Amino acid sequence: MKTSASLVRDYLSAVEREASALPADRRQELLADLTEHIEVTRAERPDAAIGEVLAELGDPRTIAATALAEAGNGVGGAPARSDAGAPARSGKVHPLVPLLMLTLSMPFMMVFTDQPGQLVGVLFRLAGAVLLCTSAHWTPVRKTSGVLLAAVLPSVVIGTWNLSSGGPDAGAPALLANLAMFAVMAGTAVWLWRVRRA
Repeated sequence: MKTSASLVRDYLSAVEREASALPADRRQELLADLTEHIEVTRAERPDAAIGEVLAELGDPRTIAATALAEAGNGVGGAPARSDAGAPARSGKVHPLVPLLMLTLSMPFMMVFTDQPGQLVGVLFRLAGAVLLCTSAHWTPVRKTSGVLLAAVLPSVVIGTWNLSSGGPDAGAPALLANLAMFAVMAGTAVWLWRVRRA
């Protein structure tokens, strides 16, 4: 049975092997960042299995591909190019964009209570959830948690509240329910911002 140290060593070796096209200094920086993240996570959660910690980081191939894309490298270390021969755009969205879209959808829906305003708020929340799910800044577990806490839970709670209590015209209780969901969404956005990958 492998020890925790050998599992970490194997994981980092796999990342290093997959990221061999990166410049040596960037590759070492990536490995140092991963090592630090593993150490911090193990210090914060000493009962967590090392396999769980490594799974949260993601597949070594994915980590290396993300680092290569950020460095602008394609296969063989050449800059990635589009079909037209121009450097390809990475398509990356700043991590703040999905978090703001998810969080600000609630105040938008509270201010614009007419049907078009509500529809725009829902579309904002859906777009934020899609951008979060397609981002390279979070692990799949964190993406799922973020979507559940910042998009699904508020939608279910507010929808249930509106159906059972006469809708948004219910006065102070409706305002409190909306503010509570906004607090959950804002807290989730802050948590996702803090645990994002660079």
